Amino acid sequence: MSPTKTEARRGCVRPPHFDILWLPRAALETDPSDCVVVVGVSRPRAALAVLAVLLLSLFLACHLIYDSALSGLRRGGQSHHSHQLPHRPVLVLPRRLYPTAARRLPQAIIMGVRKCGTRALLEMLYLHPMVQKAAGEVHFFDRDENYNKGLEWYRMQMPHSYPGQITIEKSPSYFVTPEVPERIRAMNSSIKLLLIVREPVTRAISDYTQLRANAVAASPSSLPPVAPNVAAQPPKSFEQLAVFPNGTINEVYRPLAISVYHNYLHRWLEAFPREQILIVNGDLLIEDPVSQVQKIENFLGLEPRIGTHNFYFNETKDSTASETRRQTGA
Repeated sequence: MSPTKTEARRGCVRPPHFDILWLPRAALETDPSDCVVVVGVSRPRAALAVLAVLLLSLFLACHLIYDSALSGLRRGGQSHHSHQLPHRPVLVLPRRLYPTAARRLPQAIIMGVRKCGTRALLEMLYLHPMVQKAAGEVHFFDRDENYNKGLEWYRMQMPHSYPGQITIEKSPSYFVTPEVPERIRAMNSSIKLLLIVREPVTRAISDYTQLRANAVAASPSSLPPVAPNVAAQPPKSFEQLAVFPNGTINEVYRPLAISVYHNYLHRWLEAFPREQILIVNGDLLIEDPVSQVQKIENFLGLEPRIGTHNFYFNETKDSTASETRRQTGA
């Protein structure tokens, strides 16, 4: 006996947790023997689904637009800098990417000699990307008031450098000060020392010229008063200061005394082995700087980087000058 319509309708019970509707097939067809399921979605849930799809599409579109605009700005910036920097672009990176940058004690010192080209030598070496230089003459080892401040004070006068770079300091008065060799040796017995010299008489005359220029430029208020009836004495010439009237050499005259290099060099050789001291020919440094600088690069253990492209002939001074632009290491 087949079930009645009422029994069939009661047998079609809606299962929980599903948005489906169970209806008797009789409601759609004439055969009441089975039920048909009709799946439905409520309107709020459909709206939420559509909204989620729209938001996701909007996010993806904005992301693509942002990436495209950023790429355009980068290309434009690179093109702008390429017109302004025809040689080699300088890459500036934030310090935080290099946490090992620190002030370090020098690994090499230009110890002299005065008026032989110590400043020019330091600037030439600074063209190398692996060299850092101290700003100015520190005068740590030759002045007691600075030396008593200790090595930490000396280290703070050095520039920041990275591992592998060489820090160089130059103070020409180190060469002639008796205490300096042992003081430097106490700091670092394996330090590299650079000594630049010139033809002794040429160096002495250059020293005299600077001393005389400084005397002329001195403030009148710092000079002793002159009696009205006493004529001012003209400055003495180099010959008058260097040679006595009887023809003997005035060896105590400082410009001459410094030019007698062996009087000071022996103290350095007592404190350091010969292979740690490189003597640079200051006259050749002016005439042929590349050959001299390449010897120094080898002495300091640096890769050869400085060449003829770093120098030009200065017609005004009739000498060779170095470019101030450093190599980037690229």
